[in-house]
Amino acid sequence: MSEHPSRDLAAFAAGLQFEDIPAPVLRRTEDLFLDWFGSVLAGKGSRAVESIASVARAMGPTDGASEVLISRTRSSPLFAAMVNAAASHVAEQDDVHNGSVFHPAAVVFPPALAVAQAIGASGKDLLVASVVGYEVGIRVGEFLGRSHYRIFHTTATAGTVAAAATVGRLLGLDAGQMLHAFGSAGTQAAGLWEFLRDAADSKQLHTAKAASDGLLAAYLAQDGFTGAQRILEGKQGMGAGMSTDADPAKLTDGLGTRWTLAETSFKYHASCRHTHPAADALQQVVRAHGLKLADIAQVTTHVHQGAIDVLGPVTDPRTVHQSKFSMGTVLGLIGAFDRAGLAEFDTHFRSPDVVALRDKVTMVLDPEVDGAYPQRWIGKVTVVTTDGRTLHGRVDEPKGDPGNTLSRAEIETKALQLSAYAGGATADETRGVAERVWRMAEWPRVTPLL
Repeated sequence: MSEHPSRDLAAFAAGLQFEDIPAPVLRRTEDLFLDWFGSVLAGKGSRAVESIASVARAMGPTDGASEVLISRTRSSPLFAAMVNAAASHVAEQDDVHNGSVFHPAAVVFPPALAVAQAIGASGKDLLVASVVGYEVGIRVGEFLGRSHYRIFHTTATAGTVAAAATVGRLLGLDAGQMLHAFGSAGTQAAGLWEFLRDAADSKQLHTAKAASDGLLAAYLAQDGFTGAQRILEGKQGMGAGMSTDADPAKLTDGLGTRWTLAETSFKYHASCRHTHPAADALQQVVRAHGLKLADIAQVTTHVHQGAIDVLGPVTDPRTVHQSKFSMGTVLGLIGAFDRAGLAEFDTHFRSPDVVALRDKVTMVLDPEVDGAYPQRWIGKVTVVTTDGRTLHGRVDEPKGDPGNTLSRAEIETKALQLSAYAGGATADETRGVAERVWRMAEWPRVTPLL
């Protein structure tokens, strides 16, 4: 194991070159970027997002170089990254890396785009910085482990370091400066799950602050500001304070050979990823047996402990966003509509028939599922029908996982649906952005997307 994993990870982040990255990883980065673009626009109009955007407008410039996508305005890199990151994470359609239980796009692409536009970086620069952010953030999430995720929102904590790495690479920080950026990012990292119990707005603040605080850390490091040299593995660092199973070896696992970005999954349903395996398994049963909502008497989902920790507190969701963390609501929508998309949540999360099935869903800890998690997210359900049958569904790779991924056509269709959801962009505009994104490596400089 490395004697100084923080330093080694910082050196990797500072030194990665475009030529070092395999072509499939670059193409995957473009896929993830377009997927993120749709998610940002789907956040337009959300009360929590618009609140953050309003504060940003009051405090930041209105004539900056960086694009605020939901309003088509300009601001400083700091505030553009903040607003775009908040918007990224409200529709619950942004990507996820299974092993780290981390949503990279929401905290990597907002600061990457904002800074690239501000400094006139190229498309290649944007790609490299984004890969750096994914590789660093995912490894920090894996390092912090399962005990961390029980209390802390990993996208907020590991995401702050990921954002610092992303921006640090765009600014051309050397390895020493990058390590200082990590130190300043890690000491700011925060984000707690308690908000779920109150249907609070904190999740949007988590990504907003991770993106902007990481950006701030990188700019400070460029200016000579110093940070802790062992902020991750040190005796009073993130691992010590935020985890009981932190594994420093995971910080440098396969650097330069194992591309964790390529392990990232797309989200198919518009809900917390912990609901997706069971949703796919129930969908399998419903389709195979031609079930209607009224045919289902009971559903038992066989889940990992992480699903119980995150979804368990949500028993009677009061808002659309909170309902996306309700296993019963998600399965109720699957039973009623064969999908749990944005429109279904908006219109039907409190519908009596959906609520009736919601209250018939239970989660039980399954040793096989829990043992495979977080590397694999297995979906298993047992369905009892009103006529007395007991049916079983199982999915080993939920839709969107690398082994069951979305094609570019499916990603584009998803982006079209997301961008149209709140009127963020027209279909022609979204198709135009897609055509540009597929050629990102050819961009001489990163200009506004809309």
